[in-house]
Amino acid sequence: MIEITMPRLSDTMEEGAIATWRKQPGDQVSVGDILVEIETDKATMEYEAYDAGTLSQILVNEGETVSIGTPIALLDDGKSSGPSAPGQSPSTPAKVVSAPSESATKAEPDQVPRTQPESVDEDRLFASPLVRKLAREHHLDLSQVRGSGPGGRIIRTDIEGLLTTAGTLPAPAPSPARTSAAPTVAKLVAVGAQQVDERRGTESVTLSNARRVIARRLGESARGIPHFYVTAVADAEALVQLRAQMNEQFAAMGREKVSINDLLIRACALALRENPLVNASYIDDESRTMLVHQRINVGVAVASDNGLVVPVIFDADQKSVGELGAEAKQLASLAHGKGLTIEQMSGGTFTISNLGMFGVEQFTAIINPPEGAILAVGATAREPVAVGDEVVVHHRMRYTLSADHRIIDGALAARFLQTLTRLIENPIAIIA
Repeated sequence: MIEITMPRLSDTMEEGAIATWRKQPGDQVSVGDILVEIETDKATMEYEAYDAGTLSQILVNEGETVSIGTPIALLDDGKSSGPSAPGQSPSTPAKVVSAPSESATKAEPDQVPRTQPESVDEDRLFASPLVRKLAREHHLDLSQVRGSGPGGRIIRTDIEGLLTTAGTLPAPAPSPARTSAAPTVAKLVAVGAQQVDERRGTESVTLSNARRVIARRLGESARGIPHFYVTAVADAEALVQLRAQMNEQFAAMGREKVSINDLLIRACALALRENPLVNASYIDDESRTMLVHQRINVGVAVASDNGLVVPVIFDADQKSVGELGAEAKQLASLAHGKGLTIEQMSGGTFTISNLGMFGVEQFTAIINPPEGAILAVGATAREPVAVGDEVVVHHRMRYTLSADHRIIDGALAARFLQTLTRLIENPIAIIA
């Protein structure tokens, strides 16, 4: 019997969610067959079988999230009658053998007898991470719930009744005998939650695994990285005219048009080449070094239907604007279709987030760790500008660099934007 465990499918992945089981218990499995779709912090990935046999048991149901290394299924290869880990029955998920991280420790519940008293902490019960999360949010008592999942694990379907009850019970009225006393914390929480539901028409929407990881990582970035922001504005009239000329020629040649963002990717790559210390990463507070990256790999933030993803264009400084445009379009198309691979979303050294197509004039962005900076680009809009003694209408563009102050100071950030502005206002240097 072979244990199939939650794999590490990305460099930042700590846990994964089962999106869809493509095989069911009793199905024959061949090497290379798609067993399951796993939702990671970056994308939904197909996981192939590395061994042949019969899928014996599914240990983690669809929608449940577990840490890396946790058994998710058992595959009967005909060589043994029990799971590969000694002393474990097929119905009992194995503990992670490697030293668990903090997140893995939180996601691995202790197995406690079901005869525990009602006052037992719900985190000590054998329940899925999703169930424990819902229990905390809705103040559910799991001590009397009988689990129907593998090994008696409590899964979401086991608490549907409790969730319905928690959502429909009226808020408790204050007791006349206690009108002068402060209500307990538990009552305050219950009343507050009920008021939100009644007054706001609130609907509980389960976050995807990718969205939860995005929230966690960006929260950690905002709290842990000392951000500072530098904004510049460029006269983009020459850039807009150059793009129009290029697209006219490309159309005659039957080639794809380029966008302002394609030109910006190239300009940022060249600016990073001139200011290599911006293309760097901070390690930790105890280290006396930082990482300066020799390759310029530009991530391009894409708001897809599946959440925010950042595909990476490698060696952007060595590619032409046409090559960058074609690659950016291909990556964006893959992002919208859940077709990006982990390799296409890892290894970035700098990120561009462009909201100009939405009419946003200016904004700030949160750094995407472990990178040291991110550029937030606003719309290219026509504005009156002074040219000599005359006022003319030109295209102008604003952009803000968010920088990690531990490795990038104000002068370095200003020099980077100065270089970028020079390239935008003299765009022939971008394509030369």
